Amino acid sequence: MGHKVNPYGFRLGVIYPWKSNWYAGRDYAESLHEDIWIRKHIKRRLSRAGISSIDIERKGDQLWVYIRTARPGIVIGRKGAEVDRIRKDIERVTKKRVDVKVEDMNSAASESRPETDATLLAQGVAEQLAGRVSFRRAMRRAVQTAMRSGALGVRVQCGGRLGGTEMSRREWYREGRVPLHTLRARIDFGTAEAKTTFGQIGVKVWVYHGDEIPVAEQETTRLRARALAQVSSGGGASTGALITDEKDVLETATEPETPVVTVEPAEPETETPAEPAAVDTLAEAEAVEADAVETPAEPETETTTDPSGNGEAQA
Repeated sequence: MGHKVNPYGFRLGVIYPWKSNWYAGRDYAESLHEDIWIRKHIKRRLSRAGISSIDIERKGDQLWVYIRTARPGIVIGRKGAEVDRIRKDIERVTKKRVDVKVEDMNSAASESRPETDATLLAQGVAEQLAGRVSFRRAMRRAVQTAMRSGALGVRVQCGGRLGGTEMSRREWYREGRVPLHTLRARIDFGTAEAKTTFGQIGVKVWVYHGDEIPVAEQETTRLRARALAQVSSGGGASTGALITDEKDVLETATEPETPVVTVEPAEPETETPAEPAAVDTLAEAEAVEADAVETPAEPETETTTDPSGNGEAQA
């Protein structure tokens, strides 16, 4: 009870990759000790360079060392002299071809910023403690710097003879969320040691950068947001199956339906033929029949031309 697990090792293989990428058989122990020596040698040689992490990659007799730093000028040196010196030292110990690459954390392509990196924050607090700054002021300053730079949560802890007291103790400050038990939470962890006149003080820093959401869950969230947008706008096909929140289902079910008004086209007006006047009396009917019988039809006359050529017409 009370023991803390390293956040990086706890999430190794889940959301974090390995810092040493290589495969070995019988020479596994030798390669492991070489990696440990390389990291210690570089950090001891460049203690003021602001080194965040050192990644090592092996392939055959070739070895690559990636140094991520906030002060690339100190690591490279004048005309690359410091990098060449480090490369020769590693080649002398490992007996392999070594290529050292320096990554600048201040560039836009960098994933983490120096202000939110746990290792650099711990180094900054340790340097202030070695310079006789109050440990409370140094811890609060580190927390404020990280939160202003976009971190979602920060915790800084110091342990030792704080303030030069006779008995050592441990104090910490925290701001925001630091979910150490959540595997998908990206927790950056860093340590440093401050060597003071009254003893050695250890510094630990945890920085929470948000959750690492899997690709499948991102796609589900995107589809759900699109379905909710369609439901709220009232258009498109029914996508109620994608709504997983009960509140959203209740809201969509209780929304008043908008009445639909349909306008039918007007029919064209047709003229009705006039009905014949009704005959009231029998006398009038007989008179109409008599007129129809007595009025003879006029014979049709044909007009022909005289074949003699006199131009007279005959009927």
